[in-house]
Amino acid sequence: MRILLVDDSRSVTAMIGARLVELGYRLVVAENGKVAVERFQETSPDLVLMDIEMPVMNGFEAAQRIRAVEATQRWAWTPVIFLTGSDTPENLVTAIEAGGDDFIAKSAPEAVLQAKMKAMTRIAALRAQLSRANLKLEAQASQDGLTGLFNRRYMDQHLDRLWDDASKSGAPFGLLMVDVDNFKRFNDHYGHLAGDDCLRAIAGVLAQIADKANLAGIARDAIAARYGGEEFALLLPRCTQEGLAAVARRVVEGVHGLSIPHSANEAWGVVTLSVGGAHLPRADGKLGPLFRDADARLYRAKTCGRNRAELG
Repeated sequence: MRILLVDDSRSVTAMIGARLVELGYRLVVAENGKVAVERFQETSPDLVLMDIEMPVMNGFEAAQRIRAVEATQRWAWTPVIFLTGSDTPENLVTAIEAGGDDFIAKSAPEAVLQAKMKAMTRIAALRAQLSRANLKLEAQASQDGLTGLFNRRYMDQHLDRLWDDASKSGAPFGLLMVDVDNFKRFNDHYGHLAGDDCLRAIAGVLAQIADKANLAGIARDAIAARYGGEEFALLLPRCTQEGLAAVARRVVEGVHGLSIPHSANEAWGVVTLSVGGAHLPRADGKLGPLFRDADARLYRAKTCGRNRAELG
């Protein structure tokens, strides 16, 4: 367990630090509350042991700032124990109100210090387990169970945020709606298990394309999501018209290049996609027209022969 030890007295940090190291803990040391907040953000300790009275910033204010930092993070909470020379009721109340969890006298006997550390070690371990479990549940709630892409729920939740971010800065916004050509015929001919494998393979291509668009700066925070059934969507914030065309081309060519046999897709003999795209040079107004435009162009791609992208 990593402990952030905060005290302006070098003799106190040396004395308590030596005892903690002997008990098997790793130490990060700070000489006042301001430095403690900085060290906390840098090292993410499992426990904070902090003096109350210090120059620059006292322990109570530092604890409040640490809690403010944690409030911006998911599933974050770190035990804070105040080190004190006077365990008055007033200090205890102020410590709890400042975001602390306990306090201990600097001169506490070895057995008391060791017992406190054991209790906090258990709490830290449980906190880590809870954080991992919550993050896992969150990931499961945001992912499509079949393809591993983001699901429609996640896309809808984040779409407004992405749109607002682009709107505030006057940035462009692109959208691609993607549909697998003659997918019902594929399922009828090859079976639903093969259909599931097909969708997973397509999802892999779309995920790679979204990642590459982010890395290449073609878009920022690009998201590939399963929209429903055999239909997918790519959100491309801050993407130019040329960038949208390049991504659409890669989507069509990438899935065609998988060469998944599809005898019922007569013109091509392999699995192909139809893509409809919409683009705004400046994100503004409501999102509805963007999706309607992309859907209309997707329909046009279908009627014009499939295995193609129609863009606005």
